[in-house]
Amino acid sequence: MEKKLKSWQGWLLFGGSMVVVFVLGLCVSALTERRAELASVFNNRKTVIKGIEARNEVFKDDFPREYQTWTETAKTDFQSEFNGNVAVDVLAQRPEMVVLWAGYAFSKDYSTPRGHMHAIEDITASLRTGAPATDADGPQPSTCWTCKSPDVPRMMEAVGVDAFYNNKWGAMGSEIVNPIGCADCHEPENMNLHISRPALIEAFQRQGKDITKATPQEMRSLVCAQCHVEYYFKGDGKYLTFPWDKGFTVEDMEAYYDEADFADYTHKLSRARILKAQHPDYEISQMGIHGQRGVSCADCHMPYKSEGGVKFSDHHIQSPLAMIDRTCQTCHRESEETLRNNVYERQRKANEIRTRLEQELAKAHIEAKFAWDKGATEDQMKDVLALIRQAQWRWDFGVASHGGAFHAPQEIQRILSHGLDKAMQARLAVTKVLAKHGYTDDVPMPDISTKEKAQEYIGLDMDAERAAKDKFLKTTVPAWLEKAKANNRLAQKS
Repeated sequence: MEKKLKSWQGWLLFGGSMVVVFVLGLCVSALTERRAELASVFNNRKTVIKGIEARNEVFKDDFPREYQTWTETAKTDFQSEFNGNVAVDVLAQRPEMVVLWAGYAFSKDYSTPRGHMHAIEDITASLRTGAPATDADGPQPSTCWTCKSPDVPRMMEAVGVDAFYNNKWGAMGSEIVNPIGCADCHEPENMNLHISRPALIEAFQRQGKDITKATPQEMRSLVCAQCHVEYYFKGDGKYLTFPWDKGFTVEDMEAYYDEADFADYTHKLSRARILKAQHPDYEISQMGIHGQRGVSCADCHMPYKSEGGVKFSDHHIQSPLAMIDRTCQTCHRESEETLRNNVYERQRKANEIRTRLEQELAKAHIEAKFAWDKGATEDQMKDVLALIRQAQWRWDFGVASHGGAFHAPQEIQRILSHGLDKAMQARLAVTKVLAKHGYTDDVPMPDISTKEKAQEYIGLDMDAERAAKDKFLKTTVPAWLEKAKANNRLAQKS
């Protein structure tokens, strides 16, 4: 009996081994077939591309599936409970933000982002970029173009990185004309993922890291991290820099900025030196459970599709909630409704703290102005201004990140809670300053219940802003496009 059992065990082991070999053989066969298919594509490309090719349409014939799904980033048909691909006027929804950004261009115009195909259109139409009439005119540097187009690395190669940054935004209007696309993330000759923006490479180097050693899975996030990060314009040359030298946390970056004595602007009301967070999506995503488990940006925002037996990445980059069956449910067995509500629950709880923080921080700015008007001295206001700076940095860092409340919900709630604490401390400190000047009543609050009322309160002439932008869009922008077409910067439409 024992001899027969051992015989069966031997056959089972042999059979199991053969199954493993067979499965591995299928995998190797499929991989070999896929490599042969890709090699065939590259060996028989209809369009030979050398160097940086910014015109996305040039890639269409060789990569029709990827190109077609990329064009779908133009859609504005998805809206979740808190975000989507529709441009929503955030200042109208939360007018306290106008006060928080008093003295900064974001107080004029701030909407939720649309898809990549709208990148050029949206930055051109934004009131934040002003209405430059000449190449040397306008409020913004050309650094503002950096994440908007594959024309950017082309121009950096042509004029040099320093020269590209150290210019006016309007000076590049006829050159930066193609929206975010193929060459931003892919080496045009072989379509390997690559880093096309120097700031990310430089940030890695300052940390002693070699970005060329990144794994393919890491690259599926790093190509996104070229733009979806916190950054600032360093020095008079407005050199784009990531403040990662001390680490990724809100405190690490604050320490970096404090050491450099940097501020994005001085607040018009409180006179606090404010740090404006951009969109630290990559940094915050690395702090959450998905990032810690090695899930890449592309895994959730560019899930695989199969079409005609071909597997490819969906280049319709959008919220994973728009395609839960191909994103969340590839790993999680719960229903779409359950998974969607899991996301909303995290967002709702973070937004409770966010709303309270915005309200208290707006009051802190207004009360600080009142204290200045009552004769407060710089020495008396020193602690108040430091607390306002710290509170606003935490608010902005926590809310500027797209999807941050889901990517790392515990970290976002920690950051916002600390911001609320500092805002309350700032308000308490202001009352002590006012008491020294004989004022002990409540500070009168202006009516900032709408975007328009808040903008009027901080002294913006929005009619003039809109009139100037309208003229710019009707005169300057068409001239930019005509020049771009004449210089073959735009692909000919078929």
